[in-house]
Amino acid sequence: MALGRTYSVALVGLNGFIVEVEADIGQTLPAFVILGLPDASLNEAKERIRSAAQNSGIPLSRRKITANLIPASLPKRGSGFDLSIAMAVLLAANDLRPTGRHVFIAELGLDGRLRPVRGILPAVMAAVQAGYPDVVVAQANAAEAALVPGAQVRGYRTLARLAFDFGADPQELALDFEPEDGEPAGTTPAAASAGVVPDMCDVSGQGDGRRALEVAAAGAHHVLLTGPPGAGKTMLAERLPGLLPDLGDRAAMEVTAIHSLSSLPSATVTLLRRPPYENPHHTATAAAIIGGGSGLPRPGAASRAHRGVLFLDEAPEYERRVLDALRQPLESGELVIHRSAGTAAYPARFQLVLAANPCPCGKASGKGIDCTCTPMMRRRYLARLSGPLLDRVDIQLEVERVALADFGQPRAEESTAKIAARVRAARERQLDRLRPLGLETNAQVPGRVLRGPLRLAGPTTRILDRALERGALTARGYDRVLRLAWTLADLAGGDVPHADDIGQALGLRQATAAAA
Repeated sequence: MALGRTYSVALVGLNGFIVEVEADIGQTLPAFVILGLPDASLNEAKERIRSAAQNSGIPLSRRKITANLIPASLPKRGSGFDLSIAMAVLLAANDLRPTGRHVFIAELGLDGRLRPVRGILPAVMAAVQAGYPDVVVAQANAAEAALVPGAQVRGYRTLARLAFDFGADPQELALDFEPEDGEPAGTTPAAASAGVVPDMCDVSGQGDGRRALEVAAAGAHHVLLTGPPGAGKTMLAERLPGLLPDLGDRAAMEVTAIHSLSSLPSATVTLLRRPPYENPHHTATAAAIIGGGSGLPRPGAASRAHRGVLFLDEAPEYERRVLDALRQPLESGELVIHRSAGTAAYPARFQLVLAANPCPCGKASGKGIDCTCTPMMRRRYLARLSGPLLDRVDIQLEVERVALADFGQPRAEESTAKIAARVRAARERQLDRLRPLGLETNAQVPGRVLRGPLRLAGPTTRILDRALERGALTARGYDRVLRLAWTLADLAGGDVPHADDIGQALGLRQATAAAA
């Protein structure tokens, strides 16, 4: 036959599309052409495929080879198409038997080894959903690909061994090549290194801060911690992921898929069950936090923190446009990034934790006697956190200095495990209540539900109504206080919030304003 056909997957964000790879061997002078909007790394596949086939004992035809990737209008990028193109060319030369509906995803080395690629988990998920469950990948990617339910995964180390299984002449193949001392398919840094979870017992004092984080963890609320340097804002934020419950199957698959696309190849061999934690430096660009880059945009820290915590320490030091870019995912839980090469959508339902000093010198807390900042300097500093962004932050807490009586005392505070148990119980209550509505946490409840099925009695919300009338709350802030009140009720084991819960929720939201 003069035409070979195989299949692969093209990723646009986390969405995968089946790509049909055609290979034709013409009658003209030697050449190798790849069609179908390939990027630079995919165009370089021509030389990788030639050398890999030669060193595997199945050299390519000396005539003109044309590889066409369908649909031609979909941009293709990356080296994951190497294997599929090579197999299609060998099929066109009658060196192999037909491969059927197998999907091939791997990079080729010049020596014929199959190298792992990024994003293997979302690619295999897309293949299975499209009705192509038989997937061939590099051996180093096999464990990750096997995480997808319904996938029939076959992992290989060399092109020669793969060609042999698909009918190539064993007398010609270079099967004496031994790559077993190459990349192992067993443990990887992600699987082998399980970091120690920071414990709440390490935080001295800060009873209000500990309570605020417990409420935030129970309802998936956003938090702003304002206070002097050394008060424990960072320590509190680092302990929030430990209070969150493990991820369910669906959430774990989403998180693992994002990290598969972002991490080094073969860095993921198990589902990520713990909520992720991202702590970018304040010099990070918009592309680093939101996502972007040349060509099709890649996920940033906000997407890598999906179902977990995004902590921005020294928040006023970030660029204003970077902070304001977070307003969209805080509302929708998704980031849609538009670039000239295409549009990519990434999930970004994270808990935002902001930490800020009260002023540039950090000494304006309390009486502020030692503060050297002018009133204008303080206003400019805190004005970097825009009103629309802060309006989306449910809990805004002033963190005081640690008192001498609390500093250095034995670990008498509650541990992370005890607080996490209460958080799990509260999550179960709200899940039972919200499951019929298709929701999971109180932070996701829209206003129409709060004023519909979950509407509270007028006397209960009287204090909140007055705050709205005075202009102390926006309509968005009104809804967010109600969500906080439901979380407080869940932690207390109540069926519905009472007026005291509304008052506590309003206090948690307006703590920094009252302190200022």
